[in-house]
Amino acid sequence: MSYRGRFAPSPTGLLHAGSLVAAVGSWLCARHAGGQWLVRMEDIDPPREVAGSAAAILGALPAFGLLADEPVIYQSSRVAAYAAAFEQLRKADLVFPCWCSRSDLAATGGIHRDGRCVARPDSQRTPAWRVRVADEAISFIDDLQGPQQQRLRDNVGDFVIRRVEGYYSYQLACVVDDAWQGITQVVRGSDLKDSTPRQIWLQRCLGLPTPRYLHLPLVLDAEGRKLSKSDRAREVDSSSPLPALHRALRFLGITPAETAVHPSALLEAALADFEPRRMTQCSDHRPA
Repeated sequence: MSYRGRFAPSPTGLLHAGSLVAAVGSWLCARHAGGQWLVRMEDIDPPREVAGSAAAILGALPAFGLLADEPVIYQSSRVAAYAAAFEQLRKADLVFPCWCSRSDLAATGGIHRDGRCVARPDSQRTPAWRVRVADEAISFIDDLQGPQQQRLRDNVGDFVIRRVEGYYSYQLACVVDDAWQGITQVVRGSDLKDSTPRQIWLQRCLGLPTPRYLHLPLVLDAEGRKLSKSDRAREVDSSSPLPALHRALRFLGITPAETAVHPSALLEAALADFEPRRMTQCSDHRPA
């Protein structure tokens, strides 16, 4: 299969410096491999969405020279696919309903490890649904950060794939859509590296392929915290895109072409000397 990568923002705020780094990094990896770059809007958590942010993010990307090769996919239109995957897991007895409260799980640090609900079933309440995990290590090679390993049962436990409100989890939706879109490498921020073993577990349970993974260092704020749209991180200025694009490239370890006067030209110049493994030289640091 030819290379297919993606940028998958959530509409919880505007495009900020950290999101731009993820978008540029994934675009460069896709173009370096001679492959396709897709955009997917992960709008499956309505309570966390900020009105207008999906349109604002999608409107900003072309200003930075980032043009998707296929129409944007909205996860809100894919609920039937997530329901089908959930039903597949349910029929295989890989998931179970759970009425546990935080106090029920306090003794285990909030981690559910029993493979079944430890609380009394309550017909008056809608349960969450958790997927059972095995007591084994999940290993993968991060294309930037090297070998990774996590024991799901110890570190995460049986995790929720359908919430009490009926919303399907990020983990399930991401796995279903990466397989459906034929994604061959996931390039994203290191804040999502901890999700990768859970997603690999779901891929195994659903019989789906596992893509390669590359997790980029995080852009931090002045206090050393990860930039977050939900924390109202400052929006990058799409009306004057070159300064933010220069900073994103420098963060990724790329010296931008000072003579480029258009974002597309700047990206093409960066691509000419781009090698994904060189990004190992960059590390988490505050934006310029």
